[in-house]
Amino acid sequence: MEKLFIKNRHNKNISVLLDTDSKFDKLAIIMHGLGGFKEQPYIEAMAKVYSDNGFNTLRFDTTHTIGESEGSLEDANITNYYKDLEDVISWAKTQAWYVQPLAMAGHSLGAFCVALYAEKHGQEVNLLAPLGTVVAGELSLKYYDSKDLQTWRSSGYQIIKNNSKPGVLKKLKWNQFEADIMKYDLRPDIKELNMPVLLICGEKDFLLGANQIFFDLLPGPKEIHVVKKAFHTFHNLTHINEMCAIMDKWLENNL
Repeated sequence: MEKLFIKNRHNKNISVLLDTDSKFDKLAIIMHGLGGFKEQPYIEAMAKVYSDNGFNTLRFDTTHTIGESEGSLEDANITNYYKDLEDVISWAKTQAWYVQPLAMAGHSLGAFCVALYAEKHGQEVNLLAPLGTVVAGELSLKYYDSKDLQTWRSSGYQIIKNNSKPGVLKKLKWNQFEADIMKYDLRPDIKELNMPVLLICGEKDFLLGANQIFFDLLPGPKEIHVVKKAFHTFHNLTHINEMCAIMDKWLENNL
């Protein structure tokens, strides 16, 4: 395992974690969600599934999150996260271990970003696995609790507990985030996602309905799996293990 820092287009440090083996000839990029980080247990578990199936893996902390990269979570949004993904891939293309086509996986906002990249660069991606993906700004807002939205809009901030780092609060400039997410929607170009796509979502995920809409529109080989009793982010080891078993079988069937 190797950790290093690279610069994004705004000259901010991005922390990258690589797990490479000279005998592997495939590459998977795994991306965390809003306010996440590359060492979250379910992100690590996802990376291990790919590694166990012969992939070199790349994980990174976006800027504007709670990981090791620069920036403040308050300023997080899809635009920032997606640009970081583009910059990480641009850097990866200069490295000896880089190969195409890629496998890409992610959670929530990270899942949206890898799916958006696959829509824009379909020839570079042959396996796509979004977990609890954001699908469109309009759909996300539809599934938020209306009282929460009112509070966040009036105060200007979304402030919630961080279950991945107890004692840390996620504080987000809500109106800035909301204006940004409303610019995005995966549905208009979903016809570009012809590669095998695996969707995994928790039974109690507030975005389950959006994921089902996304699944129904996908044009190519596709699977959707709903993990019983799981929420948007998988913290329970049983849920993580089920996710890994689903991903492992899917990879076995598509390699």
